[in-house]
Amino acid sequence: MSVDTTVRSAHEAFLTARQVSLQTRAKWVEGVGDALEARREDLVTVAQGDTNLPEARLNTELTRTVFQLKLLAEETRQGEFLDATIDHADENWGMGPRPDIRRINVPLGVVGVFGASNFPFAFSVAGGDTASALAAGCSVVHKIHGGHKELGALTAEVVASALREAGAPEGLFGAITGRQAGIELVEHPLVKAVGFTGSVSGGRALFDRAVSRPEPIPFYGELGSINPVVVTEGAWKNRPEEIIEGFIGSMTMGIGQFCTKPGLLFLPTDAAEAAQQLLTEKLAGVDLPGKMLNERICEGFIEAREHVSQLPGVQTISEGSTGNPPSPSVYFARAEALTEQSEVLHTEMFGPAAVVISYTNQRQLTDVVGRLQGQLTGTVHCEDDEDITAISQSLQQRCGRLIRNGWPTGVTVSYAQNHGGPYPATTASNTTSVGTAAIRRFLRPVAYQGFTEDELPEALKEDNPLKLRRRVDGEWTR
Repeated sequence: MSVDTTVRSAHEAFLTARQVSLQTRAKWVEGVGDALEARREDLVTVAQGDTNLPEARLNTELTRTVFQLKLLAEETRQGEFLDATIDHADENWGMGPRPDIRRINVPLGVVGVFGASNFPFAFSVAGGDTASALAAGCSVVHKIHGGHKELGALTAEVVASALREAGAPEGLFGAITGRQAGIELVEHPLVKAVGFTGSVSGGRALFDRAVSRPEPIPFYGELGSINPVVVTEGAWKNRPEEIIEGFIGSMTMGIGQFCTKPGLLFLPTDAAEAAQQLLTEKLAGVDLPGKMLNERICEGFIEAREHVSQLPGVQTISEGSTGNPPSPSVYFARAEALTEQSEVLHTEMFGPAAVVISYTNQRQLTDVVGRLQGQLTGTVHCEDDEDITAISQSLQQRCGRLIRNGWPTGVTVSYAQNHGGPYPATTASNTTSVGTAAIRRFLRPVAYQGFTEDELPEALKEDNPLKLRRRVDGEWTR
């Protein structure tokens, strides 16, 4: 089936689906989760053949994917993302008589979704973008990632079948393959938004196409992040070994193929020598299981690692091997040697490698952190009696999630979660791609002025038949 046919089918399905109740929509989303669980064994087996990921990791990721669908289904039933707001007519309104105005969020339409290479379930065919778009009331056309084609095709079959059995209109979910098909998807006039997880170069190319269309559309891309970790003097003094072990564990988790992998570790200058010795000792005992996702990713990592190792002012602490998996690599630089344009502050190594940067004082630390580009996460390891206000504020300007005395790898799916950040972490820093708030990306507000009760959407009717939490004349009510 061509891209045009698939998108047109998705559009027709959307026109039908947007009229169903929240309860019905929730059952569709929940049905997808149930179907994935029922086919767990088949899906994991195919995933093992398509990727180098171990069975335990794939099962955990599939569990996360099912949970995500169930959580978003429950959020759909609640309907708070509709943001139903009512202003009754008021002759005495402060700026003159006010008409009856009622606002609600409505789904955008067809959403194009591009899956990630490193998460074949959770950020792929039935992953967060697909789940949140369906929960919003949109239809989805998914471009299957070339790194796991067979799994993508099977998952797409499971999703489409589950929606069909749940009573959803045919075409509500569709899948396509191939680079050219992906370009056509972004440029199709019936596609109203795109969700993307991938590289900076690939994402930026598609983003440019999305915003240069005759009708520009939102492009929610997650592109790249180095995820800085700052260690204060007090934290290093009290728990140096714990910090180094935690850093190595987070940096090498999943062979470093997580978007939240810590790639920069800032340490006080006095800690530099001891840290290098600890890193050398601890890294010697690290044995990475399995292989990287595929050979292309492994080759790209080794090239990036080689590039960083040759940058001005960079020294090698642990060189790392060139096998698959490559053994961990750690490099060292001094903050005073880094300029605004220093590539070491902006180069992502997608794999088990990182750079340790020493700083002499708080001003120098905040200055260097201020040169970083947008990040998904920023971490501070500190003691309770230390003032971290300055560094936290500096990280806040560049990061979508701040972590205190923890590690950034591991992104739970929850209500308060934020997985985003300024460019190039994402192309839309005011949104999240993980958690219940992700639904709002695929909605837009519409206000109804002067409509009769019978003409209004259910969510805006006077007697609140959906039992929603609404803002009425400025007051929150249920």
